[in-house]
Amino acid sequence: MNRITSVARISLGFLLVVVGTIILIPVLVLCLPWRATRVRLCNYWGKIVGRATAWLTLARLEIHHRERLNGSFPAIYITNHTSNLDPLLAMWLCPVGGCGVAKKEVGQIPFFGWMYRLSGHLLVDRGNRENAIAAMNSTAEVVRRYGLGMWLWPEGTRSRDGRLLPFKKGLAHLALATGLPIVPVVIHNAHRNWPKRTFRLYPVTVDVDVLEPIPTADWAAETLDAHLFEVWKRMANQLNDDQKPPPEVYAEAERKANLALGVSTADTMDAT
Repeated sequence: MNRITSVARISLGFLLVVVGTIILIPVLVLCLPWRATRVRLCNYWGKIVGRATAWLTLARLEIHHRERLNGSFPAIYITNHTSNLDPLLAMWLCPVGGCGVAKKEVGQIPFFGWMYRLSGHLLVDRGNRENAIAAMNSTAEVVRRYGLGMWLWPEGTRSRDGRLLPFKKGLAHLALATGLPIVPVVIHNAHRNWPKRTFRLYPVTVDVDVLEPIPTADWAAETLDAHLFEVWKRMANQLNDDQKPPPEVYAEAERKANLALGVSTADTMDAT
């Protein structure tokens, strides 16, 4: 697709988000006393706006085993992050009652960030370790109190080349604190549809595989790295060769997992 058409479609999508946000903000203000209601309202909003804006990218979307999303709720839904298309898919596919977990900078985005702050969804300060841990504990408490699920990107940033990056440890801490199962959602080829830091769209097929839930009720703090590696490996094995992590990244992740099996709880926490 040529650049002018791509920019026009992206601009139309941005306008749709802005208009939808302006309409939703007053409703969220009226619902301030009821956090779970605000979360669910934004889920319904996301299913409309997310699907419409994803359609504008001309991605041919193929969703496999979608029934596992609602069938496993409440759960921690995780996905690989390679494109601006990913948040649109998350808005559309996230089960009602699932809250997003985003970096605090998202709350500073005009219009959308303001809505996000009012939505009851969750913001985390990843730049400060103590604040991040406190935010994770607070997040777990909110999820337990309201019976919510979570949708997050455990890599912490978008991949430049589409390959799976190592996971941040916040996912493991959330799973340990909530006991919720983890549902990997593997996205193929999104980086080819809307590459990072570009305004070009390409009409490619984007496959989304919803994998079987992974139980976490028996996870232990002493072996979090090993548990995290098993989740990461399951996603890596599902990806096509051009999106699998490089051998050296895989080897380092496996080394940390094996090391975790022989260290104490204190050592594991110190390494976080």
